[in-house]
Amino acid sequence: MLSVSLQEPAILQQLRETTLKLSSHNMQISPEQGQFMGFLVELIAAEKTLEIGVYTGYSALVVALALPKTGKIIACDINRETSAIAQNFWKKAGVAHKIDLKLAPALETLDNLVKENQKNSFDFIFIDADKRNYLNYYERSLALLRPGGLILVDNVLWSGKVADSSNHDEQTLAIRTFNQAIHQDKRIHMCLIPVGDGLTLIRKR
Repeated sequence: MLSVSLQEPAILQQLRETTLKLSSHNMQISPEQGQFMGFLVELIAAEKTLEIGVYTGYSALVVALALPKTGKIIACDINRETSAIAQNFWKKAGVAHKIDLKLAPALETLDNLVKENQKNSFDFIFIDADKRNYLNYYERSLALLRPGGLILVDNVLWSGKVADSSNHDEQTLAIRTFNQAIHQDKRIHMCLIPVGDGLTLIRKR
């Protein structure tokens, strides 16, 4: 499948290979997921975007490359070490000017955006951070998203653990609860697809 579909720019491949050297490399999204995200960003002609959870910056770089020259990303993370890797590759790719990195708890950044009257103004939001806060991130993201905009949520299959009824660890329970809540939410249209570790697409009505 990848041999006839993946069109990964060299800078993204370099970032992915750099990330593979880290002990936490399993936090990296797959290249085919990244390509799909970039496709969606272009499809909806997104300009104002938000990312919750940066890690080494692959997903933000995918989005930045897909955005027009005037496009912007507000990127939320708390890890200075992995964010430094991200910033290095954003500069190499020539897109650092598009990305506003907020090194602070994401909920704090999201609440500030709400207070700054930025509700209903974002075109595209990607959630890929601590799973216990997924519902909190989602509610704030939905408030910030414009009608017709997209939220993408990563790791919703959680290596299949969400389907294992005997698994009750905190993160698995959080994702399971999130999945059930989204499925019943009448404010949105949603679709869960088996790309990477499970990706939920959410369109605000």
